[in-house]
Amino acid sequence: MIDLGISKLALIGAVALVVIGPEKLPRVARTVGTLLGKAQRYISDVKAEVNRSMELDELKRMKETMEDAAKDVNQTLRDNAADFEKTWAESCGETASVHDAINFSPVPKYRHPKKNWRLKQGAVPNWYKARAGVRTKALSGAARVARYRPTSFK
Repeated sequence: MIDLGISKLALIGAVALVVIGPEKLPRVARTVGTLLGKAQRYISDVKAEVNRSMELDELKRMKETMEDAAKDVNQTLRDNAADFEKTWAESCGETASVHDAINFSPVPKYRHPKKNWRLKQGAVPNWYKARAGVRTKALSGAARVARYRPTSFK
């Protein structure tokens, strides 16, 4: 990169003052400063993008190694399970008699919790009625008086 010291910057400033003139020099200096700032921001953006792409490649490689390790572990577990099943079957004799000897309770049939054919539900949900201020339960006359009686008349 270019090595700019104070003496070289002073020389460039003196030449610019002579060539451009004292009236236009501040405007040119501002323009040069903004262009240099834009160039620095662009360079930093490019560096950040390169770093992100490098980290992404590293993460992809790490993901592939983790997936390979998981596949290896899964395969060894399957092999060990198959060996265990084989030794269990050899030690117990027949597999059918072992499963028949253990009395498993049958799994109950699934029933939907809200399914009740005797109960008829309205089309408007209760949460909407509550938000809109619609009554969902009928009140008797005495209950209505007790509920809405002013507290000042006791």
